[in-house]
Amino acid sequence: MIQIRKFKQLTIWALLGLLTTWIVSCNAGNVSTSTKQASSGAAKVEFWTMQLKPQFTDYFQSLIANFESQNPGIKVNWVDIPWAEMQNKILTAVSAKTPPDVVNLNPDFASQLAGRNAWLDLDTKVPNNVRSSYLPNIWKASTLNGKSFGIPWYLTTRLTIYNTDLLKQAGINKVPGTYTELAKIAQQIKDKTGKYAFFVTFVPQDSGEVLESFVQMGVNLVDAEGKAAFNSPQGKAAFQYWVDLYKKGLLPKEVLTQGHRHAIELYQAGETALLASGPEFLKQISKNAPAIAKYSDIAPQITGDTGKKNVAVMNIVIPRDTKQPDAAVKFALFVTNDENQLAFAKQANVLPSTVKALSDSYFKNVPANAPTIDKARAISASQLQQAEVLTPKLKNFNLLQKAIYENLQAAMLDEKTVDKAVEDAAQEWNNTRS
Repeated sequence: MIQIRKFKQLTIWALLGLLTTWIVSCNAGNVSTSTKQASSGAAKVEFWTMQLKPQFTDYFQSLIANFESQNPGIKVNWVDIPWAEMQNKILTAVSAKTPPDVVNLNPDFASQLAGRNAWLDLDTKVPNNVRSSYLPNIWKASTLNGKSFGIPWYLTTRLTIYNTDLLKQAGINKVPGTYTELAKIAQQIKDKTGKYAFFVTFVPQDSGEVLESFVQMGVNLVDAEGKAAFNSPQGKAAFQYWVDLYKKGLLPKEVLTQGHRHAIELYQAGETALLASGPEFLKQISKNAPAIAKYSDIAPQITGDTGKKNVAVMNIVIPRDTKQPDAAVKFALFVTNDENQLAFAKQANVLPSTVKALSDSYFKNVPANAPTIDKARAISASQLQQAEVLTPKLKNFNLLQKAIYENLQAAMLDEKTVDKAVEDAAQEWNNTRS
């Protein structure tokens, strides 16, 4: 099963110190703009992906064979890296100046290294007519300070998976579409069934869902200079929203200690009525909890007054120190072209990031009696018209999330007032953001 999620940031800063030292010593002109040839006479491109073997081995072997047949002067070596190892491996390889040539990452992690000039500047490598083939909002996800550091690949948008039987027991006949509606039904579900409406994690390293909810509620997280902007009436209201839900007993206590995996476990156990997740988890629920899957249906993701929807993006970046810049760009664009994106999206149950691939009937013509997973595909695709990466691209983004989550937890536990928690979070971010 394919998953899109944020990397945990447990060891990143020690390695980034080494990386920063390397970057400072580099000269921007060190990268040749011409493809260097290997001793065999062919340019060798090393391509790293994240945990796509063995499920998609046949797909990538075929894709690489097609690319090599069209580009006889280039050979591609595909290396698949486990999720848990990618962060350390790419940081080590880049800092040692022995990076792969093409790497599958995500904008959140990649932007931290983009802020340290680790990736090739793609604005000079990708023509405007090619760039315009990608969804504009999605291309922006791989930009920092106006420069493009990555090429969009596959996407998912969050959905609301819900237990029709639990909602019926609680006397609810309409799935909530906003956070205001969610708070109302949370109380009703608890009163009528003794169970919880949903689970969302406040663990800083695990998920950005709560931070995204701030943006959906109309909160500006940072200003144009990157300073805290959430110390505002909207920011305080967002803090208060989550504090109230917790203090009223409408969120499980484990929201402070457990991650998104626990949300899936609770839903599969029939202990929560709603699960905010990607459509890729429907198969997992069907396999692990067939009784719950029988009563499961899907609806668009919950949002705030802004109507904004989140999208999770996987992208492809090219290390600045690649010895094969032109061949690497050519292969990256091949992986993410219309035809190959559509083929991969169908195999992996994800969404493509190009305009043409997304317009395919596969994402639109879904009959009313179609299986839940097919309906999920259509809803996910339709959400892309409003979807964007909701959190800002900052080189120290994880410190912003940590400051907000930890102070929010303090307010939830009555260790601080909401006003004090917001003030302290803003001060912590402003003190550490550089």
